[in-house]
Amino acid sequence: MSLVSLVRVVRVTPVAFKEAIERSLRLLNFNYRIEDKDIEKVVIKPNLCYYYDYSTGRTTDPGFIGALVDLLRERISSDMRIFVVESDASAMRCRYAFRMLGYEKMAREKGVALINLSEDKTRKIKTNPKHHVFNEFHIPKTIDDADLLINVPVIKLCPHPIKISCALKNMYGCNPYPRKSKYHANLDETIVDLNKIMKPDLCIVDGIIANGPTPVKLGLVMASRDQVAIDAVASRIVGHDPEKVGHITLAFAEGMGNIHPVYIGDNLNDFKKRFSRRRLIRDFLFSKVVRSIYSFHFGRVV
Repeated sequence: MSLVSLVRVVRVTPVAFKEAIERSLRLLNFNYRIEDKDIEKVVIKPNLCYYYDYSTGRTTDPGFIGALVDLLRERISSDMRIFVVESDASAMRCRYAFRMLGYEKMAREKGVALINLSEDKTRKIKTNPKHHVFNEFHIPKTIDDADLLINVPVIKLCPHPIKISCALKNMYGCNPYPRKSKYHANLDETIVDLNKIMKPDLCIVDGIIANGPTPVKLGLVMASRDQVAIDAVASRIVGHDPEKVGHITLAFAEGMGNIHPVYIGDNLNDFKKRFSRRRLIRDFLFSKVVRSIYSFHFGRVV
């Protein structure tokens, strides 16, 4: 049975983030250990797909990651090493994203290391014959050595065919190869392969602000040990049937998780209403009107 916890966040503060994350893990009965092994090295993968500020709903809030770091040190060990990772992409470089999006400041304050996986040492592995895209893969050493790998995505509507980006899609950024556009022709299969090769131990969704045609103040923290389950819930929140989302159904068909999980915590329908299509259309049209007025008065398009 796959559990997905849903916790509403009312106040946007580090304390509120920490309390919501802790409650979401408590609902899962997560004991901050994996297979009873000592946890000395924790790797956290936020979503830093581009230079978008977290207020757009397109990237993970560094304040959310900072709250998670505080909680882990409190619950596991104050001495453990924590690494926040991302990789270069076709149109994004980590060294700029870390600086522009507030991660360098957060890392200094919390004593964590920022790692560009595209510059990390790698170990070449032969993959399972059932993999779709990769016959072999260069796995980053930082991820390979992790005692606890935590995936911290955001919820984003995406154009067809992918439809939604959340937990499964966020692991796409753990591929150290920077020119990731080469995989776009087989995106669903690539996403599934990467989640097989680098399976997170835990997923915690920063759903404080989600992204549709405009940012949506969703006020949500979700957590699960099952990537497929959490993506299925995220799909339902944004109005998509998860059984019609390619990478989710492929991962489910290959036994990577459950597409019909059990929800615990706050009411799923409350979050679905916040992300209703009617509201998104209203907000999108309002933003278009504001931009038109601005353009008329100031003589330029925004």
